[in-house]
Amino acid sequence: MTAAYLLSKKGVPVTVLEADPTYLGGISRTVSHNGYRCDIGGHRFFSKSAEVNQLWRELLPEGFVERPRKSRIYYRNTFFDYPLRAGNALGAIGIVEAVRCVLSYAAARLFPIPNPTSFEDWVCNRFGRRLFSIFFEAYTEKVWGMKCSEISADWAAQRIKGFSLWAAARSALLPSRRAGEETIKTLINIFSYPAHGPGMMWESAGRKIKAQGGAIERGQNAIQLKRMSGGGWRVASVGQGGATSHEAGHVISSAPLREVVGYVKPAAPSPVLEAASGLKYRDFVVVGLVVKDRDAFDDQWIYIHEPGVMVGRIQNFKSWSPAMVPDGDCTCYGMEYFCFDGDGLWTSSDAALIRQAEAELLQLGLARPGDVSDGFVVRQKKAYPVYDDGYEARVNEIRQFVEAECPGLHLVGRNGMHRYNNQDHAMMTAMLTVENIVAGETLYDPWRVNQDAEYIEGEDGGGNRLTPRVRDEPAEARGADPT
Repeated sequence: MTAAYLLSKKGVPVTVLEADPTYLGGISRTVSHNGYRCDIGGHRFFSKSAEVNQLWRELLPEGFVERPRKSRIYYRNTFFDYPLRAGNALGAIGIVEAVRCVLSYAAARLFPIPNPTSFEDWVCNRFGRRLFSIFFEAYTEKVWGMKCSEISADWAAQRIKGFSLWAAARSALLPSRRAGEETIKTLINIFSYPAHGPGMMWESAGRKIKAQGGAIERGQNAIQLKRMSGGGWRVASVGQGGATSHEAGHVISSAPLREVVGYVKPAAPSPVLEAASGLKYRDFVVVGLVVKDRDAFDDQWIYIHEPGVMVGRIQNFKSWSPAMVPDGDCTCYGMEYFCFDGDGLWTSSDAALIRQAEAELLQLGLARPGDVSDGFVVRQKKAYPVYDDGYEARVNEIRQFVEAECPGLHLVGRNGMHRYNNQDHAMMTAMLTVENIVAGETLYDPWRVNQDAEYIEGEDGGGNRLTPRVRDEPAEARGADPT
């Protein structure tokens, strides 16, 4: 959608094939049930990139509200601040456990695990094993359905980048920042949000794309990308209206990388197909519960570290924006379950999932019997690309094939690149791709956009700006971690 908007704005003919028959925005869509709106996964609008911030406002000139950030950890019937604040966390777990955590942290700093390769190693080095076991282990294993020792350290480095126990303590004790001091993204306490959810922006983008001459075909699933002998691509898709075919000089794909490799004809070599088949994804179920508002919590979401329930996170959509909820006496909780397509959670009926979610909400003490008046279920396939052992080698194998054998095929976004990027960086990969297409040459490498996109930031009178980077620049020269 980002690429289609920017290209159509420049007068380039575009057609968007959207698999969803109703909503635009993919995982950033906003689902509505009887007037109660649901944000799939939660999308805070904050970016260090001036270009992304400007684009958000351009797509939705009116409709953003400013919201105070709040999210906590729920563990043993106690709320802990998140990001972790040393005084709050150590005080709430008691003096004996606090001393153990401090000693564990000191040991980790003095004797770190050399060359950490797993999530467990990385977090233990950063926080100490005791805090890892309390605040990271149970929740992370709920999210990924695998042991922390099996998850790549890349994921921790990307999602908790620039954050440490010292940073959290300093933020709690010294909340004001000196002019020019960098803000760690994990500690940001104010963000923007479309009043009716992120889908509001993408529906606006869809209208703008059409006004600029572009086309959007909903309910269309791509099934083949055929390289034409004279150059360009023929894209075949199927939908409710039957099969369609489009010819294009460039194809920009945010579809799951595992699937896209199989679409390409002539077929990719066996090693590439094997690499694609080895990519894994974690799926996601949101059970929306309309609940009498008793001010149980006012966070946008809380992380559930209790091992006795399956729910991993609970969103409070009223705290994202009051306009998400039509009745001021109620709120809507999003009970989030992480699963694999085909497992017991995924295949449960909507009624069974609603009963389970209500029972767990009562078990956690966050509602009373009779508070839940309605419920609905949203299933999201391939919500999270899995960073397991060997994922990076698989992605590199696919990337080399696409770059060498598939001119005009561009991979963007979280699933399109199998990279756990936030929405602003997913959008940035499309923005850079558009610049390359319009220029007719590779000015930027979208693969270098990561969690904080630091390589594209430079001062320009108080804002960040894009600066070209050559493709073959050594990793050390661009500030990348050589591991």
